[in-house]
Amino acid sequence: MEKDLAAVISKHRRWLDRMGLKDKPWLILGSAPDPTIPVGITSTHLRIDINNVGRTATALGLGRASLTIRARRKSWEEHQELDTQALLWIHEYPTPLLKALLALKPHKFVGSIGRISRRNRDALVAEIASTRLENIGELNKVTNGVAAVCYGLAIGVPRIVLAGISLSKNGHSYDQLERKRRQVDEDAYVLHRLSSHPALYTTEADLAMQTGLPLVRGPDTPTSGRNP
Repeated sequence: MEKDLAAVISKHRRWLDRMGLKDKPWLILGSAPDPTIPVGITSTHLRIDINNVGRTATALGLGRASLTIRARRKSWEEHQELDTQALLWIHEYPTPLLKALLALKPHKFVGSIGRISRRNRDALVAEIASTRLENIGELNKVTNGVAAVCYGLAIGVPRIVLAGISLSKNGHSYDQLERKRRQVDEDAYVLHRLSSHPALYTTEADLAMQTGLPLVRGPDTPTSGRNP
């Protein structure tokens, strides 16, 4: 691991640890339609929202997110009630400037702000997946949902469960626009490489079948694959 990337990961470990978000299981919630969220899992796992999926979580009555990871270019108008203990913003601006920028954006509550640059996001994915994506797919980069997986593994989160992440469903759970899913090849490639990682699971049957990730139907016990 490069020294600069190791320093970034160490900084983020300290940031998450101060908020009690580092050493507990994560439920990473992506925005694919009809996410599979087992009953009780949000009482045993911290909910990590990707981009604007907090809008879906609000509609489902899931309450405040522990962490939201959002891209710089994602619309704030799509979800004007962002409610999250912490926000990891993929952005080039320094954190103090992001705090000022946040004040101009519609939101309900953001407790703490962290940042990671696009370059470091992609470097972290390459490090954790032990691969580079120059010749994979059209954009040669994973979605933020899969980047969040790599981020959590780099931080040392003990268990990560993926919900609302799909390689086959178009559109988003929070609208009816049916936008085409992008970066499918890149996501599939990285998730397949990570499928044997002992901390990684999914609640989505189609994702389990397509990547080899173990499937869970409850908060603790997998129904296929390795033991928790």
